[in-house]
Amino acid sequence: MLVKEQPTSFSPQPKSFAALMEMYEINYIQLRLLCGDIRILPETSVSRVADGIPVAANVIEHSRHSTTLMLTYLFHEYSGAKDNRPDMLIRVYHDSRQAEVISHRCRLTEEVVQHWDQELDTMLLCRWRMNRFLYKWTNYLRRQGHIFNPIS
Repeated sequence: MLVKEQPTSFSPQPKSFAALMEMYEINYIQLRLLCGDIRILPETSVSRVADGIPVAANVIEHSRHSTTLMLTYLFHEYSGAKDNRPDMLIRVYHDSRQAEVISHRCRLTEEVVQHWDQELDTMLLCRWRMNRFLYKWTNYLRRQGHIFNPIS
């Protein structure tokens, strides 16, 4: 059983593959605190808090070793907006206890990530940005009191 703890201090440098792997582990912990046991999460879960925008967790695919889910705000319920953003497609790896954003867009736009041969791998930076965003967003959701599966 996971217990709510003090906020994590996180400062690895984005140029490091090892730091990205650490981010995946921290995102797994954050999602477990938010969703409980992800392997038994219902197909669709919505979290609502007072004076907050509802958030949906939709399970896209379950397998023995991983779960793919979409995490998004439900702006249409809150303000009538047609667009739900951000749409974070996340793969949770149960055996390695990691969670990774697998969206194919960077900067939450339709822009396709380009692979250049530079000093710094742009794909690594994109993955760092998207997963850092997930880390910050899940922290924010937890501070607001969101929870998807209070059982577990």
